[in-house]
Amino acid sequence: MDMNNITVLGVGNILYTDDGVGIRVVEKLEKEYEFSDNVDIIDGGVLGVNLLGIISNAGRLIVVDTVLNHGRPGGLHRLDHDRIPNRILAKNSLHQVDLIEALTLCSALDHVPETTIIGIEPKDIETLNEHLTPEIGARLDDLVQNVLAEVSRLGGSFKPKV
Repeated sequence: MDMNNITVLGVGNILYTDDGVGIRVVEKLEKEYEFSDNVDIIDGGVLGVNLLGIISNAGRLIVVDTVLNHGRPGGLHRLDHDRIPNRILAKNSLHQVDLIEALTLCSALDHVPETTIIGIEPKDIETLNEHLTPEIGARLDDLVQNVLAEVSRLGGSFKPKV
């Protein structure tokens, strides 16, 4: 594992409206940008604990997901590594339960990557629909820009695809 390796991990379920926003961000990143060799962009879907190998090999981990914080739909959140354990009791969806468990299991492997969660307050994560709500869709570019800023902060680079 290379500590300079940055993994951007989008998680969520694209079948439940805004719950798929992490996947939509990853799709947009892959479609529109080229990244330096130390940056991996991963569609984690709802794999949770099955992502243990990917997570344990990351030097730095950026998770993109919905964050239920009882705020206004579309509100952006950034949770740094040291703040994430405080949210374990506020598990917001099944994939977040599995993601927290995977991060916890990494400690048994003696490597929990420095993790930042870039998230958005969803409007609807219960309706069966493949499309984001208009409020969340309108913030997709803002989420992408936040992820790109985090990649830069951690030492990765990117450029728009031609």
